[in-house]
Amino acid sequence: MNGVTTTTGKTIEPFGKMFAKLPKRALSRVGVVDVGSNSIRLVVFDGAARSPAYFYNEKVMAGLGAEMAATGRLNPAGVERGFEALRRFAVLAKGMDIEPLTCVATAAVREAEDGPDFQRRVERETGLRLHVIDGEEEARLSAQGVLLGWPDAKGLVCDIGGNSMELAEVADGQVGQRVTSPLGPFRLQQVKGGKDGLKKHVRKIMADLAAQMGTHHERIYLVGGSWRAIARLDMERQSYPMTVLHEYRMSPKEVADTVAWIGDSDLGTLRNQVDISASRMELVPLASQVLSALVEAFSPAELAVSSYGIREGLLYEQMAESLRKRDPLIEAARFTERQMARMPGFGKKLYQFLLPIYADVAPQRDRLVRAACLLHDTAWRAHPDYRADACFDNVTRANMAALSHPERVFLGLALLHRYKNSRANSPMAPLFRLLDEDQIRDAEILGKAMRFGAMFAIDDPKDAASLRYLPGKSELHLRLTPTGRQLMGEVAHVRFKALCSAMGVEPRVQD
Repeated sequence: MNGVTTTTGKTIEPFGKMFAKLPKRALSRVGVVDVGSNSIRLVVFDGAARSPAYFYNEKVMAGLGAEMAATGRLNPAGVERGFEALRRFAVLAKGMDIEPLTCVATAAVREAEDGPDFQRRVERETGLRLHVIDGEEEARLSAQGVLLGWPDAKGLVCDIGGNSMELAEVADGQVGQRVTSPLGPFRLQQVKGGKDGLKKHVRKIMADLAAQMGTHHERIYLVGGSWRAIARLDMERQSYPMTVLHEYRMSPKEVADTVAWIGDSDLGTLRNQVDISASRMELVPLASQVLSALVEAFSPAELAVSSYGIREGLLYEQMAESLRKRDPLIEAARFTERQMARMPGFGKKLYQFLLPIYADVAPQRDRLVRAACLLHDTAWRAHPDYRADACFDNVTRANMAALSHPERVFLGLALLHRYKNSRANSPMAPLFRLLDEDQIRDAEILGKAMRFGAMFAIDDPKDAASLRYLPGKSELHLRLTPTGRQLMGEVAHVRFKALCSAMGVEPRVQD
């Protein structure tokens, strides 16, 4: 990699240079420690795969940056909590044979008067080397984390920490202009002038940011624990049926309604309703004001929550360009099939067998069909009575990237119908409302197509039969080979008719 020119005109070496010296063994399982102003987290990724698998994930709310804006120094209690966490992380990494850990520190350590002392003590007492990055590099890594989750991301990434907030443009798989600001909740706690003074302060800084970054971004990607907490509260306010935060979308109006709701509610009561720590909830009112100002200044069409940030950005840093271009959903589905299917590799053949039905579908639907075929047999170990629901639950809650909430439900419903003809009385029914009637019907068709295609689970279904879809005549033709005639028993006939019924076509079987 070459040096990167920042918005201030200086040239820096990308943080990723350090990966060039990592041994190949380290690239098979990567450990990252993110030392932030509020939290310190260890994440161990199971290899630099396109869709990250989280082998280990632990967070400590150390609060290093609490009161730093007033004292200029790290919070003493937070320092001790931080050392305790980092000592533990160093031992864990050694036990998992993951060395060296990649450790980054952000606003609190880089700005505190005693930040260098903390950095030296960490290395001396734990053996961990903290790489203190500046705000623009923090913005770049966060944006790369978003690109790991959304390869086609286009818009503005906004990463809020305890003492700073970063913005970065993303488009065409690249990180563009970026800037840092002092809009972290810890810092805002020290602003004088009461509510009005705070509001003016935040609005002024946000207006300057909008002037620098432009207001043409239709989507803002929200990175950071405070944003995720607000999104979780938005889910609670709206009785949203799913609690997966990654790819959760909010409109500007929904943000405004939730911010007002938070302001009118008792924080203790809200905290009891959702799984948010007391230290995180304490910062939510300040973060809400920042979010309101962000929406007002930039006027996005929507805001999307990203669970991926700096840590995932560090993983993305070491990926080859060819790997970055792969579809995270398909990569995750392939990995799952290899690990859990009875016949790894059959999913691709099933997809090719069903392709005549899906010859003219849009790319976004085609990738869901491919993913469903790869996953169609990965829940076989579940009890038969619960297999359909297990499929649905696994997919809708899976740690998969590049998958919107409606797409999760579509994929889950297709897999439910892979094992079960009817979805009546399903405990998963509340999530079906994220789809319209046409999408529900299409998911049912896909599920029943896989349910039928699995009847030819020999080396390749095409050795047994082939499909020909004639939408003009409303017919689906099945041509059987000699092998197929032997496999086409009573159950297979029933499943083929069920598929045709769902499609609204006449079945035609040709021996």
